[in-house]
Amino acid sequence: MVETILDHAKKGEIIDPIRIVAEAEKIDEKRLLYLIANGRAVITKNFNHDIMPIGIGELLSTKINANIGTSRDFVDLHYEIEKARTALKYGADSIMDLSTGGDLDLIRRSIIKELAMPIGTVPIYQAGLDNKGKAVVEMSSDDLFNTIRKHAKDGVDFITVHVGVNKNSVERLINGKRILGVVSRGGAFTIAWMMHNDEENPLYKEFDYLCEIAREYDLILSLGDGMRSGCIEDSTDRSTFSEYITLGELVKKAREYGVQTIVEGPGHVPLDEIDINVRTIKKLTNNAPLYLLGPLPTDIAPGYDHIVGAVGGSLAGFFGADFLCMVTPSEHLALPSIDDIKEGTIVAKIAAHIADTVKDGVKDRARLWDREMAEARENLDWKRQFDLSIDRDKAELIKDKRRSESDACSMCGDLCAIKMVKCVLYKNNQKRDMK
Repeated sequence: MVETILDHAKKGEIIDPIRIVAEAEKIDEKRLLYLIANGRAVITKNFNHDIMPIGIGELLSTKINANIGTSRDFVDLHYEIEKARTALKYGADSIMDLSTGGDLDLIRRSIIKELAMPIGTVPIYQAGLDNKGKAVVEMSSDDLFNTIRKHAKDGVDFITVHVGVNKNSVERLINGKRILGVVSRGGAFTIAWMMHNDEENPLYKEFDYLCEIAREYDLILSLGDGMRSGCIEDSTDRSTFSEYITLGELVKKAREYGVQTIVEGPGHVPLDEIDINVRTIKKLTNNAPLYLLGPLPTDIAPGYDHIVGAVGGSLAGFFGADFLCMVTPSEHLALPSIDDIKEGTIVAKIAAHIADTVKDGVKDRARLWDREMAEARENLDWKRQFDLSIDRDKAELIKDKRRSESDACSMCGDLCAIKMVKCVLYKNNQKRDMK
């Protein structure tokens, strides 16, 4: 049996993916080895996928994921690949293909072929939809596991599996008072299947088999938040915490199999509950890397939910989140466009960087970027400022559209505070030198 990255880490063996990530993250190899061996960090690298691995977790820079994928209303493979390339250009560390329309095998395999970066999927989408015309609830557990194996064999690096949606958490959902019930599509598929068939979730019931498949390909299991709240009024309830407890138990079991795991967290959460959600998940899962969509701390900003997600994401990163899923301006409204993907990726990148400026292990490196920008501004060095900008093109465009005759920006021109104080200090120093 081929050994996984986690197997090697447990044995104290520093293999190439660990060396590569340690160098990229500027972290001691032995320290990274410890984090991986204890499940506090993971490395994305399916045996069948030739990519540069990335590290996600404690003491590592906060990573961001970009979601792309077709819908039944809009199927264009080339457009989705262009979305993925746009996300990569503007700083995404990974891509998730969430396609639900068209030839799902072709779409997934084309994305994997075209992009040398970690790829994630949600196999239940295909298992539930690509079912010979039958309804989602009519898929068999074999359909689901066979789809997971197919995705793993194709080279997918991580998959979302809603293993925490079980009879216990569903009972709490039914007995609760949520406004929006379940907003996770994979979670809804799972609950509908369970209730229609009056059976336990096969991914929970046969979690050992799922681990066997994951181990075969060194596939990371992203334990999905099927019970995540869809509005801030529904957050932090019994069904949410029931799922967290289950995920913690399954993280432990996966690690025993040599399978790497990350855990997905809440969706819409008020600002003052982000702390307790992040810290609780981390505690219950023994510090597994935490992957968040948002979180979104308000529900009233359609068209601006990428900004809402960035506010929640930066705060969640401060409390310990490791992996942020970008939100686009189209969230809750429509399938994202290429421009939406660009804007969502950039805003998520900003949120991740803000988190990194206070994150142990990476804050010195993150703050160096800010320091260099401050020095460039002090020197009115526009080229250097553009070089350091997350979106150089937009920064240059704004500057060029409203040029100043001075070397400062057109907001202040010759009244620039930086110029004024530098001039005063320069003259004052000259007087001192003359004395």
